[in-house]
Amino acid sequence: MLDYSLRDWKARAAALTLRGKAFIDGQFVDALSGETFDDINPATGAVLTAVAACDTQDVDRAVAAGRRAFEAGHWSRMAPGDRKAVLLKLADLIRSNLEEMALLDSLDMGKTITDAVTVDAPGSAHFFQWYAEAIDKIYDEVAPTGPGDLALVRRVPLGVVGAVTPWNFPLDMATWKAAAALAAGNSVVLKPAEQSPLSALRLAELAAEAGVPDGVFNVVPGYGHTAGKALGLHMDVDCLAFTGSTAIGKMFMQYSGQSNLKQVWPETGGKSPNIVFADCDNLDAAADMAAFGIFFNQGEVCSANSRLYVERSIKAEFMAKLIQRAEAMQPGDPLDPASRMGAIVDEKQTQGILGFIEHGKNSANLVTGGNRVLVGGKGCFVQPTIFDDVTQDNALARDEIFGPVLSVIAFDSEDDAVRMANDSIYGLAASVWTDNLSCACRVADRLRVGTVSVNTVDALSAQTPFGGMKQSGFGRDLSLHSLDKYTALKTTWIKYQA
Repeated sequence: MLDYSLRDWKARAAALTLRGKAFIDGQFVDALSGETFDDINPATGAVLTAVAACDTQDVDRAVAAGRRAFEAGHWSRMAPGDRKAVLLKLADLIRSNLEEMALLDSLDMGKTITDAVTVDAPGSAHFFQWYAEAIDKIYDEVAPTGPGDLALVRRVPLGVVGAVTPWNFPLDMATWKAAAALAAGNSVVLKPAEQSPLSALRLAELAAEAGVPDGVFNVVPGYGHTAGKALGLHMDVDCLAFTGSTAIGKMFMQYSGQSNLKQVWPETGGKSPNIVFADCDNLDAAADMAAFGIFFNQGEVCSANSRLYVERSIKAEFMAKLIQRAEAMQPGDPLDPASRMGAIVDEKQTQGILGFIEHGKNSANLVTGGNRVLVGGKGCFVQPTIFDDVTQDNALARDEIFGPVLSVIAFDSEDDAVRMANDSIYGLAASVWTDNLSCACRVADRLRVGTVSVNTVDALSAQTPFGGMKQSGFGRDLSLHSLDKYTALKTTWIKYQA
């Protein structure tokens, strides 16, 4: 395995060619308006490049390109094995350009280069490969009928899929949507977050190099209230897959009703609980993962374990371990492989996090962190922050902060822990730490979330669906189940002479 700690990442970043134009119908193009916006590095405040500010006209031409490609059938009616070969080549191209893809995400949104090059970029290649390998192994059905009737039930691609993705995992979230949608035979129009469009634009270029036909994969960078809204309201988009905030997810549901009743698959906010029982024998492992669960990616994770419930009898011991780990995870230059945390994505998000911290200083017990810091005199950096003695009705325990802020609450019984864990508008994920198998199964059964991780945090794989309940939405990414979003069941009923 390569030792990425030896790379001169700053020199490699300086040598990058950044693509800022939209990618429509196989070409990089300017927005029709000629408008651009600045893409800013949150670690330094420097402008990385100007990016095309796409709006309704650009979305129209991207959707039209996607529709033409779909109707032409070069991709939609391509044999599954041939689509597989193209997507496998795309996976290989991502691996060949792994360091570039990692740098784009690190520069764009502030994540550490170590995480980007060992987790995000390899994950993108893996997910494209997984869906490529899956697509020629999914069988259609023959329904049970009487003599003289043959009922065929097939999964067919929907047509043009719109995808609106967030800034916290730019490449991976684009991949989670596009890999499954493309594997199923759809055309895709992707609107990446305006804070982090660079890796999506490069991904589209690699897809074309791999052999994805013109018009099948389009990327329209722009703002949510222009390009995103235009996708949501478009009369010729058959499906809209969204990952982001609950408030915006609700808006896309409204856009569907206001337009063509397109399918909308929202994966939205979270406030995931992490429950540590006194019978957990390995408190060091639990503390390691509790810190990881909230401070990884600067806490900018929809399934971040941001509420920690600890059984009262072990709380003091556990808190000491956790504080030690938090204080060892101070933010640093994202391009320094030694940095444990990077920058917050932008100034607006930084100010929002600091507002929650100020509220917490007046309503709970700040035990570590709580400050904005600068690295090299610059940047949007916030210390890993832990509040103890948080009440269940405190905004710290109820609202999605999307930053490195952990709320700690003691509990006295299993029922207490479950009641408080479920007392949330969200239901994305949860973690449970116990060495009692019966307790683990009981609690997992009672938690109203999409994924329960036992003796770990935030477990996911290509093989398992990711998504939530309640106001965390009902979309599912990953696994074969995600193909349900991008296909329709079509019955062909044949009568024959028996």
